[in-house]
Amino acid sequence: MTDEKYNTIKKAIENKQQVFGVYNGRYRALCPHVLGFTNGKAQALFYQFAGESNSKPIEAGSPRNWRCMELDLLEIAEVKDGDWYTANNHMFPQHCVQNVEAQVDF
Repeated sequence: MTDEKYNTIKKAIENKQQVFGVYNGRYRALCPHVLGFTNGKAQALFYQFAGESNSKPIEAGSPRNWRCMELDLLEIAEVKDGDWYTANNHMFPQHCVQNVEAQVDF
């Protein structure tokens, strides 16, 4: 993983920007919420608001759209301003990122 990718996600969290890319061969439209490390690997917790999924279908506003992603496997195509998406369960404890270095302010 590059520092550039990590810093891109960090800046997207700070500015509440959308991130578009490919993860596990699927196109994703994401809003990053938490960034840091788990077991030495850079990870982020995203709310996926559109695109494809390998597990669950994406349903607008669903609290099941949370995705924990290893940054090494995420190919970022674009970061842009737009509507910020989250779910009403955004304040529940997360288990994706053990050592949090950045998280969205509400």
